[in-house]
Amino acid sequence: MAETEANSVSLAILGSGGAGALTAGGILLEAAGKAGLYGMLTRSVGPQIRGGEAAALVRLARDPVECAAERYDLMIGIDWKNADRLAAEIPLSPQGLIIADPESGPVPEEITASGALVVEFPLKQTAKAISGGRENMVAAGLAAALTGMDIEAVRQVIRTKLARKGDDAVSSGLACLDAGIKGAEKMPRSYKLNTTPQSDRDRWLITGNEAVGLGAVRGGIRFAAAYPITPATEVLEWLAPALARVGGALVQAEDELSSINMAIGASFGGRASMTATSGPGLALMMEALGLSAASETPVVVVDVMRGGPSTGIPTKSEQSDLNIAVYGFHGDAPHVVVGPLGVADCLFTAQWAVHLAEAMQVPAIVLSDQAIGQARAVIDRPADLSFFANRRIWQGGDQDEQEYARYALTADGISPMALPGTPGGQYTADGLTHSITGTPSSRMSDQKAQMDKRRDKVEQFDYGTHWAEIEGDGDTVILTWGSTTGAAREAAARLRAEGTDVKLVALRLISPFPAAQLLQAIHDASRVLVVEQTHSGQFARHVRAHCDLPGEVRPFHREGPRLIGPAEIVIEITDWIKP
Repeated sequence: MAETEANSVSLAILGSGGAGALTAGGILLEAAGKAGLYGMLTRSVGPQIRGGEAAALVRLARDPVECAAERYDLMIGIDWKNADRLAAEIPLSPQGLIIADPESGPVPEEITASGALVVEFPLKQTAKAISGGRENMVAAGLAAALTGMDIEAVRQVIRTKLARKGDDAVSSGLACLDAGIKGAEKMPRSYKLNTTPQSDRDRWLITGNEAVGLGAVRGGIRFAAAYPITPATEVLEWLAPALARVGGALVQAEDELSSINMAIGASFGGRASMTATSGPGLALMMEALGLSAASETPVVVVDVMRGGPSTGIPTKSEQSDLNIAVYGFHGDAPHVVVGPLGVADCLFTAQWAVHLAEAMQVPAIVLSDQAIGQARAVIDRPADLSFFANRRIWQGGDQDEQEYARYALTADGISPMALPGTPGGQYTADGLTHSITGTPSSRMSDQKAQMDKRRDKVEQFDYGTHWAEIEGDGDTVILTWGSTTGAAREAAARLRAEGTDVKLVALRLISPFPAAQLLQAIHDASRVLVVEQTHSGQFARHVRAHCDLPGEVRPFHREGPRLIGPAEIVIEITDWIKP
């Protein structure tokens, strides 16, 4: 057997709906975490509600990983039904290995074109020989053995996962695992992972959607209105029991219009509130978000972006909701848009978004996406943060005072908000232009005063150092945001290892755009590569709309579903700087 050892290995397990490919991948990732390693599981599935093609894409490593693999060493096909649809998203190494069950028919040409070696193994026959056997558990054994994983950790995870199904299911699962391990002995290649743990730090196994939910609750969210939509549904599923444990509540609404209006209504009543959706839902929410901005009622909307336009590809990832999130409001409606930089950062960014919405009394949109929202990763335990909802509340005044001025023109643009039932705190809260007391007005002076107020409170707010993450130094800059940060960060590390000084700037604050901070951070740049996962280069255009970047600027962007990888960014930079 030809054997290589690496600090990172990647594998894909494919199968149609119900074959258990994602379950097998999840078992391997969890076992890696128990063994002191890191990893990430991304998934590629078809748009069907149930069934259809599915692939578990697993990357295992000694060090933290923040993006999916760009080349896969091992592919195991439980079956090949519609697998050709996923081929472009799972590029195989020419030195890779494809394990195929002869009963499942030929491997699609789109997959064998990689040049990887195809080896047959009777997954179905092996599983049938075991009472209650499942092919996905045999596949897990093959993958675990060929990548040199801690087998006892895999066994421990299987025992835990299958315990609720009874002792027979556990015994069957372990027997299938052992059969796969034995079958691996006959394989001509293996891809052993250097399994020496880097540290004994506390690790979490979490998805981006779960991290968003946790960050929201830690930030003070106590009400959520929900309408399911791929790929954001898991945020709401996680919040339902979590909010109940902290005295909050989640209500499933009949549609996106109801959910955003319920959230705004609950916020008006004094509860920090949110909803989660994807692009089509965000489009429906725009009118209500304008009400939130005009009435200065805080609310948080998490948009887990997917491929568009329209229904697009619900199960794939893009960053193409940036334009609607920033510019989709009708009229001038200052608000906040932030984007998490990875799975772990989903927690921080969601918690920060709640703080920003509540502190400034504005709508805040969190732009996550399928690539990080539904990715499951082993991460170092995030630090506990102090951000918490802190709305400026009007406590009432003397009876002799003038009428309560809900929209008073304060120095920072933020005026105390009276909660319903506060004596003397009655005011009109709607979307009409109003005076400082909330009384509807068509006066030009009131329109200008309130527009200036809403603009100033967002632009003058102190966002601290959280507007971006800046790493490295050099006159070559990689400028990015959101889920492409992981690939950009890995590319920058490779370039530095090769002797090229690179600065990475990953924006977390998208709107209001931090032009002054960005220009100060890259003032000496001679070249700037703007990286994003969109077809039209929305982020690059957004940046150019707010500032002229120094040096030569090049956009690098592509639509989904194939994610931008580190090697592509490295090639863009190295070709650019060649004499």
